[in-house]
Amino acid sequence: MNCLQNLPRSSALPLQSFKFNQRKAPLSSCSFNSLGMMNSVDQYPSIAVKVTCRNYKFSKIADNFHLQAISGSMSSKEMNDTEVEEEKSDIYSNNMTEVMGAVLTYRHELGMTYNFIRPDLIVGSCLQTPEDVDKLRQIGVKTIFCLQQNPDLDSRYFGVDISAIQEYAKTYDDIQHLRAEIRDFDSFDLRMQLPAVVGKLYNAIKRNGGVTYVHCTAGLGRAPAVTLAYMFWVQGYKLSEAHRLLLSKRSCFPKLDAIKYATADILTGFRKKSVTFSWKNKNCTSVEISGLDIGWGQRMPLTYNEKQGLWIMERELPEGHYEYKYIVDGEWLCNKDEQSTYPNKDGHVNNYVDIIDDDATSINSALRKRLSDDDFDLTEDERLKVRQFLESRPDDE
Repeated sequence: MNCLQNLPRSSALPLQSFKFNQRKAPLSSCSFNSLGMMNSVDQYPSIAVKVTCRNYKFSKIADNFHLQAISGSMSSKEMNDTEVEEEKSDIYSNNMTEVMGAVLTYRHELGMTYNFIRPDLIVGSCLQTPEDVDKLRQIGVKTIFCLQQNPDLDSRYFGVDISAIQEYAKTYDDIQHLRAEIRDFDSFDLRMQLPAVVGKLYNAIKRNGGVTYVHCTAGLGRAPAVTLAYMFWVQGYKLSEAHRLLLSKRSCFPKLDAIKYATADILTGFRKKSVTFSWKNKNCTSVEISGLDIGWGQRMPLTYNEKQGLWIMERELPEGHYEYKYIVDGEWLCNKDEQSTYPNKDGHVNNYVDIIDDDATSINSALRKRLSDDDFDLTEDERLKVRQFLESRPDDE
């Protein structure tokens, strides 16, 4: 079993109102930090996403991972397949540690690893060969629940042939392989996908019974979070109790904020708020924005409004904390007229916005305030509402 160390962080929700303050923002490079929900990376068909990279170099390094980490290594005849796998694991572990905010290690070359969290629930790393299906059948697994996206399986990543695994599982009538994709290293995507993913998991468990194997790539982020949400929403655990049990069985780092936000999303109807982002500079030729709910690897264009003399973009966002940065004619910049983070340990600064309910007396606001309590639990009515929502999710497999 891999040796992992977990470094807990606060899971409190932001309780500030949404406004823009005029504050001097250093025009420095952007990087990830550990503030709120927007601590995420869009997944490329590569894994060398160096989260402390400086602005425009970020995506370039990601896109060229195979050149720096694999092609360069493969050109050296001395390196064998095992060494290549070890290097990939090192890169993945380093990136995971930086993005997740915890010291986490994954060794793909050691094969599939897992832990029983409960007699009926296992959290583990990805299946690597069809023969892993047989290993899981031998311990009573009836459902294999895969959270990986296709880029996670790319040959420039770890090169898993999931089609062969799925086809092999179909040769048996006592086990089912299901997929429900969540983007790696992305707290916001985790939050937004959790309701549908846990709904699919819930229906599969009701249908298949037995033991369920939930996995992502390393079994340290997405899979623990989905399992934790299932224990919280369906099996009646307090979130804190389920979290303690999970960590007592497997060293991992599920994002509690994502689960709390997803819980509130279900109970409050997935409310969103329209936000306007703007940049004042009529002399530039293009303005884009990165971060927010799309991750730092993607960009959205702003449109120039001649009447206002501003580059403008409207975006509907669920409640939460979002960091972002503008790209003006290719240069990554903060807007001095919008809220900015304090410099992180590397001196990098981002713009940010907190989206919350304007009415502090509303039921929605009261629920989110309860969610910030470490010992928060659902009422019977709330848990019933969550279960009804999960049961209503379409089962597409």
